[in-house]
Amino acid sequence: MTQTPHPRRTESAPAGPSRSGLAARVSLGRLFQPVPMEFLLISFSALLLTVFGLVMVLSATSATTKGPLDEVMKQGMFAVVGIPLMFLMSRMSVSTLKKLAWPGLVLAILLQLLVFVPGLGIESGGNRNWVGIAGFTVQPSEFLKLALAVWVAFVLLRKQTRLNTWHQVFIPVVPVTVLAVGTVVAGNDLGTAMVMVLIVLGCLFFSGVRLRLFILPMLLGVVAVLGYALTSDNRMKRILAAFNPEDCDISNECYQATHGMWGMASGGVFGVGLGNSQEKYGWLPAAANDYIFAIVGEELGLIGCVLVLGLFTAFAVGAFHVIRKTNDPFIRVAAGGITLWIVGQALFNIGVVIRIFPVMGVPLPFMSQGGTALLSVLLACGVLLSFARTLPVSGAAQAPPERAQGTPRRARARTGTIAG
Repeated sequence: MTQTPHPRRTESAPAGPSRSGLAARVSLGRLFQPVPMEFLLISFSALLLTVFGLVMVLSATSATTKGPLDEVMKQGMFAVVGIPLMFLMSRMSVSTLKKLAWPGLVLAILLQLLVFVPGLGIESGGNRNWVGIAGFTVQPSEFLKLALAVWVAFVLLRKQTRLNTWHQVFIPVVPVTVLAVGTVVAGNDLGTAMVMVLIVLGCLFFSGVRLRLFILPMLLGVVAVLGYALTSDNRMKRILAAFNPEDCDISNECYQATHGMWGMASGGVFGVGLGNSQEKYGWLPAAANDYIFAIVGEELGLIGCVLVLGLFTAFAVGAFHVIRKTNDPFIRVAAGGITLWIVGQALFNIGVVIRIFPVMGVPLPFMSQGGTALLSVLLACGVLLSFARTLPVSGAAQAPPERAQGTPRRARARTGTIAG
């Protein structure tokens, strides 16, 4: 007796109605997919430094004539805006960042030129580097740092096969850099100009140019900084004071540096207690800005200083791992410039406080009072986080995808073979 074969069962029929649900699950899975350890190091160190900075700004400004919460509320507003923007930037693709390189640089230079517009530009302490907009003070040169790092990386990416000749390296990097730095130097902001030069040198270094081509722009940058410093008696006194502090007038050019050291010395190992600083009561002029690390040393002692240094070290480790692990030259160069900006500026600021370097007016990233500086650094961290997302997650690359595991079963169903 001949048995009538059963109709062939297919597994493709129920796949149609569940495609939308599958797509939703895949999209949700991408949102919550594991991130590399570099992403966690950069993001958590940035968040902790920002929160720590808000606490210290509150403490350093509590002795001012204004309300004790006015200044920290302004700083907190920029943190509330900057932290979500940091994670939003981390979702931005590398190709989008490349497309924004030229428009971002042009826009940043135009914003910097606003400081010279009468009625908009604000001068403080001999520097004309701020713009007053809707009751807020904005420092456009902070955004110019980030735009310059991304732009140099994009230009060097286009020339990566021709970086063995000097004119391919110099043009248009050096002329555009001179233009960007010149807009800052015209406002008498030497500290920011030095950081921008450091960003460009870092990009050139990580681009892999020959050593002789790297040394020449480095020497040009050093000569330009020295030439600018020699044109001002005040700058020369501050520079010489760093090398000969005994002969420096503590009531004039060494006043701030001396009180910063006194604050650090009085803190000892454990500090005098949070909020109990004496230097912030009119003795240290820039207690919440350039010398906030001195307030950390005075109130929290050596332990607080080591904590700050440890957080910056964690940030540097995560950022340099991104540079080392990536195969994309654009990511390597841009991340190198941004990392040297943030870490180098932190070292400059701390070195000024402990009198290794002369006073240069460079704030401590994440922590010093200044909403624009905080916002620009958080945006730069967002770019680094975007780069970190391109790295493979440890242990995730070896796991076979779920769709591949079901392929043999579907193949057997199409051939009519029933297992078991």
